[in-house]
Amino acid sequence: MSEMQQARPWTRPFDWAEVVLGVVAILSPLWMATDDAAMWTMIVLGALIALDGLVSLARPGLVAGEAVQIVLGALMFISPWVMSYADMTGIAWSSWIIGALTVVAGAAALPMAQAAHRMAGSH
Repeated sequence: MSEMQQARPWTRPFDWAEVVLGVVAILSPLWMATDDAAMWTMIVLGALIALDGLVSLARPGLVAGEAVQIVLGALMFISPWVMSYADMTGIAWSSWIIGALTVVAGAAALPMAQAAHRMAGSH
């Protein structure tokens, strides 16, 4: 991806992946057995992940957005243990997979965000 594409809003695939992961997390209680803690954890963290992805898409030079994404992914990953739903296999695995993929997407998008930030500063 060229530096010009990295700086254009709404074009970065890792940020789109974050939006999709957040939406999947929000919707996952619809098709998986949950309790209140698991349901609200998935809805709240999923909404924050999707919102962070939208902010990163709109402002591609905002490096902090990728750091937030990594933190939210880590929170999603540890949430089955912290919120005591690790014994609910389906929703726990959803948390672990979505969390891990969110961390990977954030780490992969970080160099692009840094390049876009540098490019915006050079004008």
